[in-house]
Amino acid sequence: MSVIFDILYYITGAVGLATAAFWNIIAGIVAGLLAAVFGLWDWLAIPANTRAKRIGLLHGGGNVIVVILFFMSWLLRLGTVDHTPNGFGFALQIIAAGIAVFTAWLGGELVDRLGVGVSQDANLDAPSSLSSRPASAP
Repeated sequence: MSVIFDILYYITGAVGLATAAFWNIIAGIVAGLLAAVFGLWDWLAIPANTRAKRIGLLHGGGNVIVVILFFMSWLLRLGTVDHTPNGFGFALQIIAAGIAVFTAWLGGELVDRLGVGVSQDANLDAPSSLSSRPASAP
């Protein structure tokens, strides 16, 4: 939401939108850190040397990078009037949002394709959903 509010701020010049983005960043950072605790717990339960373990590491690591980038963007706004973004901080948000789209897909891959946390009979080494091969175990 912070990216959307900042885009609207740049279009309209309405400072309240930049302030809303500032507070949305804080909420996202807190939520991301809380999710990371539970994600780490889930990841530790995945058997080693599986595709699911590798995808989980990319998913979690990518999301940590997203939180860090948004935190850096938030820090750049602290000293500004009405918490308005600067170009570099906004660019960090755009990069973070792009990474978040990728890590969201990886999360879907973990749950939907690999069955992590969904099925006791999950195929933790199922091929990518981008392949034409079925996910079921051979």
